[in-house]
Amino acid sequence: MYTVGPYTFTEHDAQRTVAAHDTVWQLLADGRDAAVLTPISPSLTGDLEHDLHAVWDAWQAAGPALRAAGQLPATATGVVEGLHVSNGGLPKTPVLHATVGWRGLDGDRQATRQHHGRPFQALCLWSAEVIDAFRAQGHPLAPGLAGENITVRGLAWSDVRPGVLLQVGTVRCTVSSYAIPCSQNKGWFLEGAFDVMHHRHGPVSRVYATVLEPGEIAVGDTVVLEP
Repeated sequence: MYTVGPYTFTEHDAQRTVAAHDTVWQLLADGRDAAVLTPISPSLTGDLEHDLHAVWDAWQAAGPALRAAGQLPATATGVVEGLHVSNGGLPKTPVLHATVGWRGLDGDRQATRQHHGRPFQALCLWSAEVIDAFRAQGHPLAPGLAGENITVRGLAWSDVRPGVLLQVGTVRCTVSSYAIPCSQNKGWFLEGAFDVMHHRHGPVSRVYATVLEPGEIAVGDTVVLEP
């Protein structure tokens, strides 16, 4: 087991986190002044414990560096429209209130940990407006079906991307990466075309977030982007 601050990683978690670094770093730099990130880019050695700390520290420093350089959006406010948990698998079940720890919502877990469950994937958020748009196209989708924990309404989803800070209820978190669609979601899309929610198609993807301050979230709570 590996520990970085309040976060714990199995060896598999640590390996997958370090392996994700290049992808996450590209997402942080995309459409922004990448030079802002150069001074905090981590040096990797091949030693897993060292590299995990280096990657994690760099990820946590990226948002503040981008913010200080004026690369992140202005403050905006939305609302929690839905909360969803599962004891494994999809769809997730709606709840009205959730306690959030360092690894995500209490009572929520992933059926398989191969691609899920790292601390940087503690929360999965999605846009109610994006869901509405997919439904208008005829996709039999609804909040929670695609596996998001938190359905948010009222934020421009193009702004909810890696590096930004969110205050959700009393929980503070930072968006870490996009959630890559998988075939478990094909039942919610016409002809099984689950890939339409991939971020390559624009601001339509679910996002993962790292918990910075645990707390409580209830349906109807305010969501503040860049508080």
